[in-house]
Amino acid sequence: MSTKKRSSENNTRRQPAPKKTTTTAPKPSEHLKQALRDFVRSKGPQYLEDPNISSIGIGYKIKNGKRTGEIAVQFTVAEKASLDVLETLGTTAIPESILVDGVEIPTDIIQRQFTTEYTIVPEAALGQRKTRIDPIVPGVSVSNVRGTAGTIGCIVYDRADGTPYVLSNWHVLHGKDGTIGDVVVQPGPHDDNRTNLNHLGKLVRSHLGPAGDCAVATIEDRRFLAEIIDLNIGVDQLGEPDLDDKVVKSGRTTAVTHGIVTRVDTIAKINYGGDIGVQEVGGFEIGIDPDLEPSDGEVSKRGDSGSAWLFKSNDGKVVSVLAGLHFAGEGAGDPNEHALACYPKSVFEKLQISLMPPAVVVEAVGVGFAKDFLSVRIDEPRLSASNKPKAFKLNGSEVIDYTHFSLAINKERRFPFWVAWNVNGGGLRKLSRRGIPFVLDPRIPDEFQAGNELYAGNRLDRGHIARRADLLWGPLNEAKKANRDSFFFTNIAPQMDDFNQSSKGGVWGRLEDAVFQDTEVEGLKISVFGGPIFREDDREFRGVLIPREFWKIISFMEDGALKAKAFLLTQNLDELEALELDEFRTFQVAVTEVESRAGLSFSPALRSADSVGEQILRQSEALGARKPLESVHDIDWS
Repeated sequence: MSTKKRSSENNTRRQPAPKKTTTTAPKPSEHLKQALRDFVRSKGPQYLEDPNISSIGIGYKIKNGKRTGEIAVQFTVAEKASLDVLETLGTTAIPESILVDGVEIPTDIIQRQFTTEYTIVPEAALGQRKTRIDPIVPGVSVSNVRGTAGTIGCIVYDRADGTPYVLSNWHVLHGKDGTIGDVVVQPGPHDDNRTNLNHLGKLVRSHLGPAGDCAVATIEDRRFLAEIIDLNIGVDQLGEPDLDDKVVKSGRTTAVTHGIVTRVDTIAKINYGGDIGVQEVGGFEIGIDPDLEPSDGEVSKRGDSGSAWLFKSNDGKVVSVLAGLHFAGEGAGDPNEHALACYPKSVFEKLQISLMPPAVVVEAVGVGFAKDFLSVRIDEPRLSASNKPKAFKLNGSEVIDYTHFSLAINKERRFPFWVAWNVNGGGLRKLSRRGIPFVLDPRIPDEFQAGNELYAGNRLDRGHIARRADLLWGPLNEAKKANRDSFFFTNIAPQMDDFNQSSKGGVWGRLEDAVFQDTEVEGLKISVFGGPIFREDDREFRGVLIPREFWKIISFMEDGALKAKAFLLTQNLDELEALELDEFRTFQVAVTEVESRAGLSFSPALRSADSVGEQILRQSEALGARKPLESVHDIDWS
């Protein structure tokens, strides 16, 4: 099917339109736009049964190689031909116009085919987009372990439980040889075939059909940032593209390219190979932005599949609104450069995902910190006179209980003054954190808690004060409850991403483990206290003052005596966007030092149990003159 009507540049013919008395609408109303959309969705599949038609959509009519302002039903075909050879192609003529909702809409025929942009040709240099990175960011290489390489579009969340996912295409994360549950790797095997080193997560949901070419996979072995590489902006809204909208994407192969929406409400036939074969996929079409043409003339290439197209404002700035999910590009040998993208709304509905975690209400009731957990009673910290007015009180008490831990909230700073928790080293369980969202405590007003808005799109991590692993003991149901409770934002403080990196293999993150390894802990039980230190000169970020120091005190029984060890960690938060920061330093200090710096008063039993800290304090009154701990072996547990 297809031909152009007779003109100066083309002497082919096509079927004349039936005589009608209706008029053509050069600028469709919203009502007509919806009618055109309904027409493509209902009648489009019938036209696509023609083997020569590759897509149908709504765009501006092309005359003499230039786009007009007249709206048209556009057909793309594999081959344009005159009427006398149509039969040999197994196709029929397209009418000159189509009646839609009482309005005669002209048709337009363009020679064009589309192909998925996933099968990769050999390339020389890899670059950051094609190597393993941590944290992951949208715009880099990803794939099903059985595939080659596509692109991470953006970070999304399960609509029900808040599990974070990477969003890309069906043919990137699933593919013709894949199945739900498959391992997903970053980068894709084409970029690095050491797939055992590059595990990212697992394929959990996918769709290929009229709603789009889309899939999501979990993020299990990596941290993540929402900002798209080289665009430096995260997605926080879904948009609805229209003709002439300007868009930009950041893909694995062509990096940043700029486009303009040329057709909307499009259904295209794409050959996915194997048993999947030809599928009809809905979306819209993007051409090259004539004001920002790519150097090689390519708006996209193979490997860009899964990229997120973002809208641009009138002044040319990229905005945080998702226009579409890239899934196909111009076929080899086609004269013009175009791409296809899925509509965000249909993708997000089909995959049941969201751009932000849901506001999950989780029960927050627990037995709290046990004062008599050790042989010697240790009470919770008490706030100084200046801090007391700043504390939020729940039912008249500044102490708020959870499972195996308690805390006090600074309602001005929106973080805990202190968290106190018990650890039963002999009864610890290994429980997954998968699917547990960070949530606000519904018992506490939202304005007294720092939630997801602080952490989105930057280098701040959500850092647990009471370690999740420390709390997972006791009967299974109790341990599971403690696991969930640990993710309340009341137990979270912002920490730079390399703080968490260093805590994985450094001193701060191993303090609790070290006490079990290097001492004879009575009953394998310890009580731990920790929190941030609030200073007036802390840096403000997004309206929140970010603590740059944290403290921790570990208490335990050894040889019938209570011992307490205090530690201070400092971090550099002068430049949250900087790539290079000072190393985090951990010092062994005195309990009394923590009291004065944090505005707290600890149990007299705890102060008396810290003879080593007092010796350190006497040796050097100036913290800067002390030597930081290089490893856990430098800790004096005596």
